[in-house]
Amino acid sequence: MSQNSSKLQKPDSSDKNHHGVLAALGAYGIWGMFPLMFRLLDGVSPPIIVAHRVIWSLVFVGIILKWNNRMGEVTAALKDRKTLLNIGLSAAVLALNWLVFIWAVETQRVVEVSLGYFINPLVNVTLGMVLLGEKQNRWQWLAIAIAAIAMIVQAIGMGAVPIISLTLAISFGFYGYLRKTVSVGSAPGLFIETLLMLPFAIIFLLYVFMTSGVGPHGDPKLLAYLVLTGPATAGALLIFAFAARRMRLTTLGMFQYIAPSMHFIIAIWVFNEPLNNIQLFSFVLIWISIGVYTFDSAGLTGRKEGKING
Repeated sequence: MSQNSSKLQKPDSSDKNHHGVLAALGAYGIWGMFPLMFRLLDGVSPPIIVAHRVIWSLVFVGIILKWNNRMGEVTAALKDRKTLLNIGLSAAVLALNWLVFIWAVETQRVVEVSLGYFINPLVNVTLGMVLLGEKQNRWQWLAIAIAAIAMIVQAIGMGAVPIISLTLAISFGFYGYLRKTVSVGSAPGLFIETLLMLPFAIIFLLYVFMTSGVGPHGDPKLLAYLVLTGPATAGALLIFAFAARRMRLTTLGMFQYIAPSMHFIIAIWVFNEPLNNIQLFSFVLIWISIGVYTFDSAGLTGRKEGKING
């Protein structure tokens, strides 16, 4: 009897992994649907959307933290000057990422958004090499080289440098780097980031009201969509954090291509964005690069754990 009850109280690792998989699918699925969500706000300027995203993310995360008695983590972080500085920098990078993402969706450039998040893991590898002195093995170098060629091909296909893709990939890469420098949880970190952005958001919205009137705020449907950007943003992050605690990092990394894949599908088959053969070829190169990177990350290259890359 006692043995049976102990089994009920302590779920095995397979249960944890199962729950982690479901949570990872949920988080990346929500992120993948973001273009559809922001398209509902078509006609609302991206800065207004970002301002509301800041406000309502702050409110939603604040309620969650208060409910779970975690506001002490926020207070502790706010008292540490170095932590506060790094979170301030991450907030600025995050605001840039949000603004570019929303602008890209509204200007029908979701294909470029997809490309940006496909190359983001490879940008992370590059940043680790440049900023942290991390060594790369030949497979990682090959993945980076193929991705670089893909970006050149994409530029040829577009007739211009893929600024949106590079901005999203690099900004989110730096965001991840900055967040690694502070020992603050994802939810308290997002609360502080949005708290630091809050004065700018409020000042901007007051300026909009004074110069342009009520605008989209007079439409109940648009206002409801603006409010929902907060729970959608923070909810995905909290679900992701739940998944990260229950899965191996390598396994979790395999899920990171769900969102850009959904972006790509939505861009081509829902928004009917153009994609010429040269651009398609660049995506093929990116997918090959991702395959090499994933192959190496999964340990299928025969590389032994603990061995220095190079």
